[in-house]
Amino acid sequence: MLATKAGWGTLALRLTAGIIFAAHGSQKLFGWFGGYGLEGTGQWMQSIGLAPGYLMALLAGAAEFFGGLALIVGLLVRPAAVSLAFAMLVAIFSVHIGKGLFVAQNGYEFALALLGVALALAVSGGGRGSIDRAITQGA
Repeated sequence: MLATKAGWGTLALRLTAGIIFAAHGSQKLFGWFGGYGLEGTGQWMQSIGLAPGYLMALLAGAAEFFGGLALIVGLLVRPAAVSLAFAMLVAIFSVHIGKGLFVAQNGYEFALALLGVALALAVSGGGRGSIDRAITQGA
């Protein structure tokens, strides 16, 4: 595992993005926070051409939920961030790109911001306050 030399700034990124990703993933997987769960999300994904819809909902929901939890606790931050960045690229190009930039029109600005955070964490690692750092410091 690569050591993470990042400081405390990544903690703010990890916690805020982790909460957002975990909440969105829980909507897809469990129907929490007004979500549609796997069945409803899968039907919607199928309708926009992401097939098979149920599997795509499972993959997206798992990446967001478990990736978000990984960011929050700071464990396996880099691989989690890479999977989240990929999920955001899929969201941008399959859902939001044709609607413009701004979120008010269901544009891609929010997904783009989350993509940026995920890429930053993929490069920097979890930083101080992460389990990843505790593991690498002890090695």
